[in-house]
Amino acid sequence: MQFMNTLRKEILDLMRKSDRAWSPVEMAKSLKLKAAARKRIQKELTYLVKDGEIVKIRGNRYSLAKLVDLVSGRLAIARSGNGFVTMDSDGTSVFVPKHCLETALPGDQVLVRLDAERQFDDAALGKRRRHGDKTNARASSGSVARPTGKVIKIVERTRKDIVGTLETTGRFLHVVPIDPVYTRNFYVPTANGAKPNDRVVMRFASWENTHVNPEAEIVAVLGPADNPSVDTISIIKHFGLETDFGEPVLREAESCSILVDSPGDRIDLRDEYVITIDPDEARDFDDALSLRRDSNGNQVLGVHIADVSHFVRPKSMLDREALRRGNSVYLPDKVIPMLPEQLSNGVCSLRPNEDRLTFSVFLTLDKNGRIIGRAFAKTIIRSRKRLTYKQAMSAITTGEKTEHGSLLAALHTIAQQLRHRRFAKHALRLDMDECRVVLDQNGCMTGIEMVINDESHQLVEECMIAANEAVAAELSNRGVPVLSRLHESPAPEKIEELTHELAAMGYDPGDLNTQRNLADFLASVSEDALAYHIQMAVLRSMKRAEYSVLKSGHYGLAKKYYVHFTSPIRRYPDLVVHRILSATLTGKSERIYTSEVLQSVAVHCSQTEQVADEAERSLEELKKLRFLQQQLNDKKPVVYSAVVTAVMNFGIAIDVPQIQAQGFVHVSNISNRFVRYSKKDRSLRAEGKSYRLGTAIKVCVVKVDMDKRQIDFATA
Repeated sequence: MQFMNTLRKEILDLMRKSDRAWSPVEMAKSLKLKAAARKRIQKELTYLVKDGEIVKIRGNRYSLAKLVDLVSGRLAIARSGNGFVTMDSDGTSVFVPKHCLETALPGDQVLVRLDAERQFDDAALGKRRRHGDKTNARASSGSVARPTGKVIKIVERTRKDIVGTLETTGRFLHVVPIDPVYTRNFYVPTANGAKPNDRVVMRFASWENTHVNPEAEIVAVLGPADNPSVDTISIIKHFGLETDFGEPVLREAESCSILVDSPGDRIDLRDEYVITIDPDEARDFDDALSLRRDSNGNQVLGVHIADVSHFVRPKSMLDREALRRGNSVYLPDKVIPMLPEQLSNGVCSLRPNEDRLTFSVFLTLDKNGRIIGRAFAKTIIRSRKRLTYKQAMSAITTGEKTEHGSLLAALHTIAQQLRHRRFAKHALRLDMDECRVVLDQNGCMTGIEMVINDESHQLVEECMIAANEAVAAELSNRGVPVLSRLHESPAPEKIEELTHELAAMGYDPGDLNTQRNLADFLASVSEDALAYHIQMAVLRSMKRAEYSVLKSGHYGLAKKYYVHFTSPIRRYPDLVVHRILSATLTGKSERIYTSEVLQSVAVHCSQTEQVADEAERSLEELKKLRFLQQQLNDKKPVVYSAVVTAVMNFGIAIDVPQIQAQGFVHVSNISNRFVRYSKKDRSLRAEGKSYRLGTAIKVCVVKVDMDKRQIDFATA
């Protein structure tokens, strides 16, 4: 990733002052650049084009993208086949319909011409409604412009390798990508040692014509596609994840242990009772909790976070590698850490009965759980006990009479007070149980374990949220540029779609455009039989949380200021915030990060986080598909409870909460008799039963398509 340098900024300032296109020579003269800078100008222009700030037009001339209705950015493609082009500079997204993608592939840097006629605006929408046009009946009268466009040029092809399955027609070889966002198969000239049905890694070669398939070459063979042990390496290769660290980085990590003996000025908390609470399978522990009384009788909650910034210094090889990775990736059977094990599982991990360096947040609370004071300090702690969530929950529910049991009881009370106060400010109640796939040593899925979002999880979550908010508020009050964790309010048209979806389920949610109403509605259905499906519908209407220095606020949590501070072992933005807070508290006048650098980090880390999320979901999905296919192979179908999420004249889409998967029931799998579709109320009727949005049904699997990632069900 490239940060904004001085010359690049001067080029942009020049172009913004005039509504015209510039050649490199004209820019150099106008900026009065010296010989050395003139040689660099073409390189900087190339970076600006890749960032989407400017576009190159005819005659080797450059213009601001907005002046010529052009946008440059990275292309992402959804499973529907439609694309989204995101500008690297500010994260602005443009919708590109699938028929307007030309030969672009996911990850390509493309040039898009904006289509003004496809942008919705309030006035035009209102006019269409008054004239009875129902084509946009699901859009909100308060909707904002939604830019769309068409790919007119591929600026740079992605260098990303693609994983797929080799197949043959007998005469030709082709590879079917494992990722369904690739809507075309790839022709390959030779098998390069692979056999049909082998999982292979291929590298893009060319694609010039939409009437033929793209071409690629096989560069690696991973193994038989039906071997579950190949799944993890397939996902790692496909998403470009790196499992190993280079020797220079590892040597630097090895040398970090000596920094333990140079802790600097710290408050010694080794006599305080401190505990960690983590999942059963956790290997690194980056947060710990304590509680004490101050001289006024108020409780002081201590949230102690591993001081990774003490070991990973800015611009070091460790720092550059952590930034490049952006975050750790948690796959079902493997963790790909942001930092080498010497740090993530070693000197930075808050293991019990070992001295550890931490950055602590101290929150003073009154008897009602209201935060009345905050303080921050570099500290040294010694965790007394490592608890799992299950152990913590057992201690809470049984009122365990131990030192850690008493601490947990007090922390539980505080957490529930914080939680109640957060929901009173209209935070969204979207706590959902998680589905964890259980694998054997061969990578075969043996079952699904539901991780219940119980009060032990809420205890840790509320303490971390409070610490993150306290850091954000402190830096904001001091006027310090900071890397915010941004979650913007949903687009009005998404809220309108959500309202229609809920109405079809039989609910009258009222006006969900206000956060209070949405929060109240979620609270009112928290014990409802369809609570999971309602929450999923609400989540689908939300914007994705991201990092930003330009905006602040977290809609879902109802926080005006919010940052990520509590997981610097696994998230680079947290490490950045640690450095900023440390510099601020020590009174350093100079800012260690400019706003431009912070925004570059924000965009990059938002992207790496999205890649990690997609990789994790993709592998879980593969394992679930194999699990369901095995049920078919064994002729032992399992009956699942499901809920209808969409109704078409040819079948119904469903959610299956028990395995957290989506599927489809074709009309032929609903009934052998005639199935009637009602367009008026969007329902199917067969044998006296009606199927509409929100209908609860029983289903079993009848077909699994591994390539398309699709599951067909039949009613049971």
